[in-house]
Amino acid sequence: MDVMASARSLGRKLHVFAAGNAMEIETAFSALRDGIGALLISGDPYFDSERDRLVSLASHDSVPTVYQWREFATIGGLMSYGTSILDAYQQAGSYVVKILNGDEPADLPVLQPTRLELVINLMTAAALGLTVPAT
Repeated sequence: MDVMASARSLGRKLHVFAAGNAMEIETAFSALRDGIGALLISGDPYFDSERDRLVSLASHDSVPTVYQWREFATIGGLMSYGTSILDAYQQAGSYVVKILNGDEPADLPVLQPTRLELVINLMTAAALGLTVPAT
């Protein structure tokens, strides 16, 4: 189920903001200041390169934010749920080794992530006034 369908099924209003540069990120956060309850940052390589800016803006505006990768939560984002970038790099590295050792790329199986991880930054949760149950 996609995010839009999930929001509809929960009776929630969902706003989508596209941002492909620093100015668009600032503009999106300015628009968010009108009473947004939470924010989901998608797993886009550009957003990973803007990690510090995104976490800083969410923190400044006290917006509970969920990110795709753990690296966001470790620098102060509230939480992340998704695959591991490190695992993906390791898989890519193993494929490079196989190709350099003579395997044909077309003969290699398509790999998909096999695990997802949930990371919650308890200090950020406390700063936002959120209580995270131990379980």
